[in-house]
Amino acid sequence: MNTQPDPKLVAAVEEAMRPPTSYRDDSPLPPYGPTPPVQQPGAPAMSARTTEITRAVMYCSLATVPPGLVATAVLIASEHADPTVIGMICAAPAALAVPILALARLLRGARPAPDVHHHYEGPVYQDQRNVHSSTRGVWARTNNQQ
Repeated sequence: MNTQPDPKLVAAVEEAMRPPTSYRDDSPLPPYGPTPPVQQPGAPAMSARTTEITRAVMYCSLATVPPGLVATAVLIASEHADPTVIGMICAAPAALAVPILALARLLRGARPAPDVHHHYEGPVYQDQRNVHSSTRGVWARTNNQQ
């Protein structure tokens, strides 16, 4: 009786157990189907509006560096840097920005709501009740019953 394993079988098992170095699936993709989206490496995708706002914030924040450096140099050169005055200078932009942002947010919310159209096929049941929920306390359990 031969107790030695077949060398071809041992080689095949060892090859199957080795981790793959790379794999590329070149099969054609269907035009539609249940395939979920795959998370891509890198930063998550952003809308065009979000990208524009992010760029504007970065450029505006960079624009504040030269005046800040000039103000710092003047205060150091004058040797009269009063912490109260510095605090008022630093708080002035925020004091102006808060009402402007609040007004912009108010005006942004004044747009009319878009028309929403639903198209259904077959029997549909719609329940449009608003269930009032009241949650209080640090640890609370919300039990919305219909």
